[in-house]
Amino acid sequence: MRKDFGAKPCVYPMPVFIISTYDEDGVPNAMNAAWGGIAEENRISICLDTTHKTTANIRKRKAFVVSMATEDHVPECDYVGIVSGNDVPDKFARAGFHAERSANVDAPLIKELPMAVECRLVSYDEPTCLLIGEIVNVCADESVLTDGKIDPKKLRPIVYDTVGKDYYAFGEKVGKAFSDGNRIRKA
Repeated sequence: MRKDFGAKPCVYPMPVFIISTYDEDGVPNAMNAAWGGIAEENRISICLDTTHKTTANIRKRKAFVVSMATEDHVPECDYVGIVSGNDVPDKFARAGFHAERSANVDAPLIKELPMAVECRLVSYDEPTCLLIGEIVNVCADESVLTDGKIDPKKLRPIVYDTVGKDYYAFGEKVGKAFSDGNRIRKA
């Protein structure tokens, strides 16, 4: 028997994105956002309220970086989600983050977070708060690569449980995509 929970923003896993931008004075800002994902082959979508400093920065600069939150930086990643850049203009620095200018978009990379998706603004719909970004580049520190590819075990991304309001470590590999189903296909 199943239990109904009603219409809730509940999917598993939900990524923990840290979105970084520059403000009008070139000061780096970051926020934690979980409601997002890949929208197309070269696009990312994220739900961002109009009241966020990050949203205003993106609309002005037309660019942003999405870094994957990691196990090594849970307190810092949570901090940039519970403190507003409208109230604490130096929250990026207070979190202990260090900015490195992206060579591809007008937004900062976060040195402490080893994987990032560099994006240009495609659109922002105020009524729905839906932000769409064009993925210009994906970059990762060599420390999280195995055989030249991003290794989830080395990256150690975290996921968000919207029901319990908890962060979880990324799980173990349980299968091979586009392969394991062939056992059923051949049967």
